Amino acid sequence: MKKIKTRDRILDTSLALFNSVGEPNVTTLLISDELDISPGNLYYHFKSKGDIVDELFGRFEEEMLDLLAVPEDVDISLDQQGFFLHLLFETVARYRFIYQDLVNVLSRYEQLQGRFRRLRARKTTAFSVICESFRRQKMMEIGSEQLQALCEQLTLTACYWSSFDTLSHLDDREAVDPGRGVYQMMHLVIPYLTADDQDQARLMSRDYL
Repeated sequence: MKKIKTRDRILDTSLALFNSVGEPNVTTLLISDELDISPGNLYYHFKSKGDIVDELFGRFEEEMLDLLAVPEDVDISLDQQGFFLHLLFETVARYRFIYQDLVNVLSRYEQLQGRFRRLRARKTTAFSVICESFRRQKMMEIGSEQLQALCEQLTLTACYWSSFDTLSHLDDREAVDPGRGVYQMMHLVIPYLTADDQDQARLMSRDYL
């Protein structure tokens, strides 16, 4: 079995700790204790907790940018939309420490603010591309102003669902359920779909519960 590099072990362990107890409650000493390495060994790879957060955000950013690159010239089906949302919320769940305390995390690490704003804009664009595809295929009936408002609401839900969901199980931050997020997102879109597509979307959404 390939030996995992110490740097990667530090990142993986830090991510697990950030997700389980919250990033503000994790120190570099706790990380080194969890890994059973000396603080000096950790410092050799990362000079501060901020450096760890920055690199984890980079991983998250790379995954999200790849996912949000929705092609504009293809017809997107409801199944594909559901799969897209599933992958989106799975990614958010893997890096949920960012979203569970979003404002404070971005306030403490100012270098991440611009990068997160760009991701937020890419989310809105991706939702717009999907909805425009539905509209082009006559699956969705929605005006331009309503479409803009819907995509903003989808972006809002994508950004804050993890925090909202955590409120229901503060004693167990590991109890994440990306499917509930998918269900909520699909039900934001359903009212604008045609009757037949509404029925299909409702059936699909229940599979995520």
